[in-house]
Amino acid sequence: MYFCTKIRSIIMAKETTSELGSFRLFFKRIGQSILNFIKKPIFQNYRFTLGIWIAISILTGFFKFLSHGLHNNYQIYKYVFFNTLQHYPLYATRPEAYADLNHYGPIFSIIIAPFALLPDLIGGSLWLIVLGVFLFYAIKELPLKNYQHQIIYWLTLNSLIIAHTNMQFNTAIAAMIILSYTFTRKEKDMWAAFMIMLGTFVKLYGIVGLAFFFFSKHKPKFVLWCVIWSVVFFVLPMAISSPNFIISQYQAWFHELILKNAHNSSSNSVLQNISLLGMITRSTGHFEWSNTPIILAGLLLFAISFFQIKKWKTDKFQLLTLCSLMNFVVLFSTGSEPNTYIIAIVGVAIWTVIQPRPFSKLDWFLIIFAIVLSSFGPSDLFPKPLYLNFIRPYALQALPCTLIWLKILHEVIFRKSENYLIGE
Repeated sequence: MYFCTKIRSIIMAKETTSELGSFRLFFKRIGQSILNFIKKPIFQNYRFTLGIWIAISILTGFFKFLSHGLHNNYQIYKYVFFNTLQHYPLYATRPEAYADLNHYGPIFSIIIAPFALLPDLIGGSLWLIVLGVFLFYAIKELPLKNYQHQIIYWLTLNSLIIAHTNMQFNTAIAAMIILSYTFTRKEKDMWAAFMIMLGTFVKLYGIVGLAFFFFSKHKPKFVLWCVIWSVVFFVLPMAISSPNFIISQYQAWFHELILKNAHNSSSNSVLQNISLLGMITRSTGHFEWSNTPIILAGLLLFAISFFQIKKWKTDKFQLLTLCSLMNFVVLFSTGSEPNTYIIAIVGVAIWTVIQPRPFSKLDWFLIIFAIVLSSFGPSDLFPKPLYLNFIRPYALQALPCTLIWLKILHEVIFRKSENYLIGE
């Protein structure tokens, strides 16, 4: 009600006051109204926001279980643990237990174990609560002000619901990437390496955290801990299985990822490859094109941004790099799905709160475009015919995040270091 009243008053004022004839000033006033609303005491309270996140996690799991039963993704997750115990191939079908295939590394059997041992309703609900709290904690660790954290929480809430609806682990991947950065920044290289290697051994996405090596003040220690944790996570699943079985499953995992990438790149994969790669191939109709040149071009652009050595120590550069990585890992992966965008949207939200204000017209457009299309696109709040017939077939969910990623690179490469202050 507050928003409606405030926006209506702005519109009326715009019609009667020539000073507000500017498009930019109009949206500036709306943005300031939203900012003032977020700054109200109740929205500055971390416990209140955390309570909302936990409540949504519980309700999502509960209603999903009552309406459709336990989600197939959770069945797959749960059986990674049981299959490891039983020496059943982790990447083979098991029709009596679940559909589709597992694509996570053997270490996931240890992560899911405490939840798999509980009754499905309790285990599934607790799984979602832990994922939500994990991401909430990671965001709170960012070197930002209270109200900036709160804006990130609310901007990413819809993407959290979408990820929770599918009981996806991508929420934890987003948290791991963030914590890889914040631990590095706090000179806790052991824990930074822990997050990087755990994310890598579960789903490979975590490997992007190695970019934070350049921000470490103890680079030999950083590398050493990466090696140590790699050994630990490689061996740890053997505690509930056998060395021969786990080694064979790492080989099978590598083979499965190659097959999955090939399948995702094909024209038959409608729900996969919702990425920049998929957007290009689907829009052009050239599914035979190799993704390699595009990926190499993306890596080159990202590498160029790191030539700004004098900026490495600034918070703004580091945060922009974090935002860039969280978009890159989604945009350049053929395994990206609609719910994978919880990773990219968190990156977009962080980018939003560190932008200098007042926002430019371009910033406003990109922020609104990303929230409407990349976040709300796959939800029930977006027109289904438009999404099913136009957005999804051409992977256009990736378009706003692609534009923001390119703008981030432009900011990193061309903005002067003295302007690298967190936006107020």
